[in-house]
Amino acid sequence: MKNLLIQYTQYNLWANSKLAELLMTLDPALYDRELKSSFPSIRKTVNHIWGAEFIWLERLKGNSPTEFPGKNVSPDMPVNTFLEASKAFSRFTEEQAELFFTAETVYKNLKGDTFKNVNSGIVMHCMNHSTFHRGQLVTMLRESGVERGIPSTDLIAYLRI
Repeated sequence: MKNLLIQYTQYNLWANSKLAELLMTLDPALYDRELKSSFPSIRKTVNHIWGAEFIWLERLKGNSPTEFPGKNVSPDMPVNTFLEASKAFSRFTEEQAELFFTAETVYKNLKGDTFKNVNSGIVMHCMNHSTFHRGQLVTMLRESGVERGIPSTDLIAYLRI
């Protein structure tokens, strides 16, 4: 189980890095252009991915953040900052013993409700969540007129390298 989860978190970091590389080449005005999606702009979607990864990692460490960290992010925040959580998540997964992934974590969500989940499920949920929102980012980029350089961030593309 551990090796699969390490691979999944490494894939997540790779995919987020691919998108960050593209985002850093774009006109910053595109980041805040209003679009219809789960979050109304590219910047807010990136912040959501970063914030969710940060929160879930904190929960796995035994902490329960009480507010979303990306809520008050400055518009000047570099796009690649969101990779910090992905790097930390990957490192954390590598450092854990196999038994950690079958253990459960009790945590509170941002509303203060208490939940308990198996750690492997938390890791898979968080990585899947990031994949979902990366797909939205690709759609938002296309809707914004970006036609070149959109990377394939499919898992199979990662497995082929």
